[in-house]
Amino acid sequence: MLLPDCSTLHSLLCSCKNLGHLKQAHAHILKHFPSFQCSSFHPLHPLLSSYARAHLCSALNLLALLPCPTPFLFNSLIRALSVSNHPHQSVVLFRQMLRRGPRPNNFTYPFLVKSCTAALSFRCGVMVHTHVVRSGLEIDPYIQSALICMYAGGKDIDSARKVFDGCSDWQTVCWNSMLDGYVKLGEMGQARVLFERMGCKDVISWNTMINGLAILGELDDAQELFAQMPVRNVVSWNSMLAGNVKCGDVQGACKVFEEMPQRDIVSWNTMLACYAQSGHSSEALKLFDRMKSVGMKPTDATIVSLLSACAHLGALDQGRRLHDYIDRNNIELSTILATALVDMYAKCGSFAQAWQIFHGIEQKDLLAWNTMMAGMAMHGYAEDALRLFSEMTENGTMPDDITFVVILSACSHAGMVKEGCYLLNSMKKKYGIDPKLEHYGCVVDLLARSGLLEEAMELTRAMPMEPNAPAWGALLGGCRIHENIKVAEDVGKRLLNIQPCHSGRYVLLSNIYATVNRWEDARNVRSMMVANGVAKIPGLSMIELKGAMHQFVAGDQSHPETQKIYSKLAEIFDRLKVEAGYLPDTKQVLLDIEEEEKENALFFHSEKLAIAFGLLYTSPDETIRVVKNLRVCRDCHHVMKIISKVYCREIITRDRNRFHHFIRGACSCKDYW
Repeated sequence: MLLPDCSTLHSLLCSCKNLGHLKQAHAHILKHFPSFQCSSFHPLHPLLSSYARAHLCSALNLLALLPCPTPFLFNSLIRALSVSNHPHQSVVLFRQMLRRGPRPNNFTYPFLVKSCTAALSFRCGVMVHTHVVRSGLEIDPYIQSALICMYAGGKDIDSARKVFDGCSDWQTVCWNSMLDGYVKLGEMGQARVLFERMGCKDVISWNTMINGLAILGELDDAQELFAQMPVRNVVSWNSMLAGNVKCGDVQGACKVFEEMPQRDIVSWNTMLACYAQSGHSSEALKLFDRMKSVGMKPTDATIVSLLSACAHLGALDQGRRLHDYIDRNNIELSTILATALVDMYAKCGSFAQAWQIFHGIEQKDLLAWNTMMAGMAMHGYAEDALRLFSEMTENGTMPDDITFVVILSACSHAGMVKEGCYLLNSMKKKYGIDPKLEHYGCVVDLLARSGLLEEAMELTRAMPMEPNAPAWGALLGGCRIHENIKVAEDVGKRLLNIQPCHSGRYVLLSNIYATVNRWEDARNVRSMMVANGVAKIPGLSMIELKGAMHQFVAGDQSHPETQKIYSKLAEIFDRLKVEAGYLPDTKQVLLDIEEEEKENALFFHSEKLAIAFGLLYTSPDETIRVVKNLRVCRDCHHVMKIISKVYCREIITRDRNRFHHFIRGACSCKDYW
């Protein structure tokens, strides 16, 4: 049998396109291993280099089999580990290298120092620096650059500067590292001085400065520097794009994005994240279609942003399509990606699917647990959320302050006073977490919703910090539910002083006056609102049909199917009155007008228009899903209950606070109005 020579074997390894091919080549080498006698070539050397790029564990196992590994092999593995999820292993490998004989060289240290930086192992980095000095390699520019990055990353800017002071004036890589160190530590004054001194600026130098200025919100200075650049690349444009996003300037980000001469995946992902995080979810989904049309392949970050957009809109069909895309393209379901799916399904009303995906996450991090508990809280499964909280802590994952906001919110919507108060008291004692305003606010909300207004007021006085607007707002909401005008007047005035431009505070106080027929006071509050130039946020309801979102406001006549929708709505109310004895709850119309006008005002609320549209254009076995930006009123809640019974339809409504599941004339929520 004719055995392959060295060059043939090398070509075979280079042609391996995936880990499976590499393992086949490995098996071939092991089979013929005894026949290799060439002293200048060991068959496992190129195999180890290939494994270093594809499968680090196998590479490390192979290294242990080699009698005399070369510095090149150690360097290859140290380099691979420096960009892996286990950079600290580089130091272990370096110690092996010292024990086994190969002398480290100028190719060893840059990646070894980079590993220490990635692993946040400052002490090991100092140890490696000592070896560098002993080896006489301290003037190598790439080692110097790595050391500057390492010290700056450890916030030891003085040590970074000492290394930099030993660098040549024309070693651009070192100057850029020092510049980057200043920028990352927010030392923009020092960065400007260094940048002006540089006689060896390249595009990286310019990009570093622009990125630092943009991220710190100094957009005008960043723009000025950007205009002066002799040469720009896509990173330059991405820096300006990220700066606008960081400052919340969506319009500015759009302008930069459209002006870019070329875009990479970072450009698209940044713009998608900008839309998703600023509430422009429809624009994010449109941008994704445009991204696909130019042949740009999405990454995990792309899909996470899009899932966030779907979650915000309640666009379940589009979220499912993204999930299908993940499955079709064999994209690995990382913990981050799986958590984004859990969030999307939970916020789109498909709780069972959210739970199934959560259950399948092997390595659940705190974000995954928090996301699932938040989903349970939104859907009213407070007791299940508490059980999951116990399971999480039993599994060794400790809660953070976000966990307690989630779990206290669940208690609030379920009226679980005893459990909520216990959790608040246990935060510091049991978990070492100091309660913040958000936690006290949740418990104020819990007490107020439960009618314990005096206890809620007492908690605002006992808090170790001054109550904020959300805490007072929760208390005012409790006053509305339980029609306590005495407490409401005091709390309402406090709120209007704190947030004179918040429309919801005026509306709520005015509505409280209206419920007890104090129309003059209600009008005065509304007049004050107008005088201060504050506009009421309109109620908005959305429903998805075949992947498209349809939007309605109260009394809306802008939809192309308006005539059919209003005819359907009239039919609905006729059936509800005849078959279920429905009478409009005109107390919910907090205006001093005639009773007949109140009925008309109630009929055309945005969620009722959305439900009528859903009944028109969905099949009888489909669930109708509605998303509303404000709280669902009592009358709309009652109407949806009756519709679910009369029309035998499941209706899932997500309002500003939580989900309401309507089926066969019942609602899952135990909430208060």
